[in-house]
Amino acid sequence: MSFTLVMVPPHQDDTATWPAKLGEVVPGLRVLRPETPTEVAAALREADAAYGALPEELLAHAEKLQWLQAPQAGPPPRFYHPKLIEHPVQVTNMRDTYTDHVATHTLALVLALARGIPGYVRAQEQSRWAPDWDPSSVLTLAETTALVVGVGAIGAEVGRMLSAFGTRVTGIDARRTEAAEGFAEILPAEELDNQLGLADIVIITVPHTPATEGLFNAERLAELRSTAHLINIGRGPTLHLDALNAALEAGQLAAAALDVFETEPLPDTHPLWQRPDVLITPHVAGAGPHSEQRRFAVIAENAKRFAAGRPLINVVDKHNWY
Repeated sequence: MSFTLVMVPPHQDDTATWPAKLGEVVPGLRVLRPETPTEVAAALREADAAYGALPEELLAHAEKLQWLQAPQAGPPPRFYHPKLIEHPVQVTNMRDTYTDHVATHTLALVLALARGIPGYVRAQEQSRWAPDWDPSSVLTLAETTALVVGVGAIGAEVGRMLSAFGTRVTGIDARRTEAAEGFAEILPAEELDNQLGLADIVIITVPHTPATEGLFNAERLAELRSTAHLINIGRGPTLHLDALNAALEAGQLAAAALDVFETEPLPDTHPLWQRPDVLITPHVAGAGPHSEQRRFAVIAENAKRFAAGRPLINVVDKHNWY
């Protein structure tokens, strides 16, 4: 089946070759890459499929649209606006594109906190030899329990990797019930509050959805052990940063490592920057080689499936944003 796919601006440099490459792998596919608002509106009126974000004013032009490929695994919340949710278009995302990179970054954060690396880095910046350490502040992973909140592709890989250190891993997930390698058990979302106080390490990997926004608020942070380490590599809006700062100040948990934030970039005046018990990386967990090739592989596979009338991969439940 021949069809038209529109790549919606703003365009990324690494997608400049995609129209030609898609045309090579999907016979009959016509790819448009408009630049101006007028060109975008005209192209969308012809579109059977699109790549990018379609706010309400653009979606209004896309009367023929059947498939929308999101450019990220977890696009911004305004991506799933009410008009898009009501529209019959099928949305797919880039799920499982950076699983290995994010899982490796997560383990790096866990190990850094477990060995007190943030404190040594600060001492190095001051040219200060600081071998003193509190034995209770060092985690022996083979003697710890970890709670992975969200056992999708990334959470499952994080749990598998942690189990290799001898860590007992429990998962919390709203959908998954079957066993995952390395997990002692996977429990439903309703069990979160019962499990938070049992874990030495809590790792947040859930996507940002209507149900997870603000999931870790002051009340939930108060359920953690005073010796617990909290890591968020999922989405920033799932964790209230001011509540986290207050909880750390009150000794309700021992340390935190964050790659995602409610507001990005994190304002330079935010107190978390200065906390010795916090490790910050600037939303780079997914960084790694082959990202353009992996993203292209997803859209190419879906384009081939769309042309053949076969089910698409990475289909999203629009009401739940993932």
